[in-house]
Amino acid sequence: MIRRHLLALVAAAVALPAAAAPKKLLVVTVTTGFRHSSIETAEKVIAEIGAASGAYTVDFVHQPESGQPKSPGRPPERKPKETEEAFKARQETYSAALAEFNRANAAWNETVRAHMARHMSLEKLRAYDGFVFANTTGDLQLPDREGFVNLVREGKAFIAMHSGGDTYHPFRGYVDMLGGEFLTHKQQVEIQPVLHDPAHPATRPIPSAWRVFDEIYIFKNYDPATVHALMGLNEHPNDKTPGYYPVSWCKEFGKGRVFYTSLGHREDVWDPTWKEGTSDRKNSPEIARTYQAHLLGGIRWALGLEPGEAAVGNLKP
Repeated sequence: MIRRHLLALVAAAVALPAAAAPKKLLVVTVTTGFRHSSIETAEKVIAEIGAASGAYTVDFVHQPESGQPKSPGRPPERKPKETEEAFKARQETYSAALAEFNRANAAWNETVRAHMARHMSLEKLRAYDGFVFANTTGDLQLPDREGFVNLVREGKAFIAMHSGGDTYHPFRGYVDMLGGEFLTHKQQVEIQPVLHDPAHPATRPIPSAWRVFDEIYIFKNYDPATVHALMGLNEHPNDKTPGYYPVSWCKEFGKGRVFYTSLGHREDVWDPTWKEGTSDRKNSPEIARTYQAHLLGGIRWALGLEPGEAAVGNLKP
């Protein structure tokens, strides 16, 4: 079913009039916070499904080559039976590592700022039909972040996957555009999301009993009255506490369109060929193909290539 739907989308794209050139997407994979190992896989898949469908072409804003410094993590806690001297030595080692990280991170942020100024000026962004934040994190140092949000409001598409919701937390303009922001997550887990709009291009390819294993986000500043819900859970993904937990949504934003899916932490969610046949895979190739069809449908909708409902507040009490 999923393969047939993906082929139908490709056939529909091929059947478009010759004058309908592919849309242009700018895919951003820059991180100033945690960097997912699945980013390179995401880049490959986004380019592949665009080429296969004919719906869009891609340019990339990759991570600067100088390399993001690695945080030393949380301060050490005293171990059982650890001597005061040994604990103090570990604290001193951590403090030195943190000081070095802070120095390197300040330099890194300046590198990112210059990198984004070169690649994401408003003049350059106007050449694209839409933007994809694929597992971005942190403050992306856009040269004109308000101008970027206004471009979407004026009619561009904005698409984000997974930690695109863990991006630009201090910038309310971005969070309001997206519709919510990452709060936390627990261990990876298998879920069976509820499909709130099975007719939408982003959810039409998904079987009603579809299950996927991934890192499932818990959100804050999410208001179901301001978005069109696509997928969600009626209980906490890990401890099963009753409540609503969104997984994917879309919305109109001025004249623009926004599509977000929180799935996409794992490589095997993105790619049916990643470590195929090994025990490292938790998701079957068919689950990954379903995810790709989910992405393509959402991207096509955001670009205005396929109709779909976007009325906000569609969750039933």
